[in-house]
Amino acid sequence: MPSEPVAIASDHAGFELKSTLSQDLRALGFDVLDLGTHNGTESVDYPDFAAAMASALASGKAARGVLVCGTGIGISIAANRHPHVRAAVVHDALGARLTRQHNDANVICFGGRMIGSEVARDCLRIFLETEFEGGRHLRRVQKLSVTG
Repeated sequence: MPSEPVAIASDHAGFELKSTLSQDLRALGFDVLDLGTHNGTESVDYPDFAAAMASALASGKAARGVLVCGTGIGISIAANRHPHVRAAVVHDALGARLTRQHNDANVICFGGRMIGSEVARDCLRIFLETEFEGGRHLRRVQKLSVTG
């Protein structure tokens, strides 16, 4: 399954889940590009980590990423401000599969205060294993990246 580095980042509220998911990524054989934060005690701003993710994807340092904040909502909104990012907050396995199959999401987002670690771990694995279906979904995904 591993073919490229996966970037991962979180704010302080997502640090614990980010640490767990980083370990899982390594166990699956992925190179992990950890964009921070590097502790869960110091308050930081999630838009900074979403911007770091967008930069890593734009530069080709990673093709996919994982973002975690308290709810997953704020960091996904911040990430989706960048036209080359398709970030989706996921709460279950079906969402993880469909966001890849139908939306070609390149970033999965979790709420560290909203989802259990076992569910998040399962969702991450499904996200990484699932391919984009293309077909009728392609034109919709292309419209997501239109600017102006």
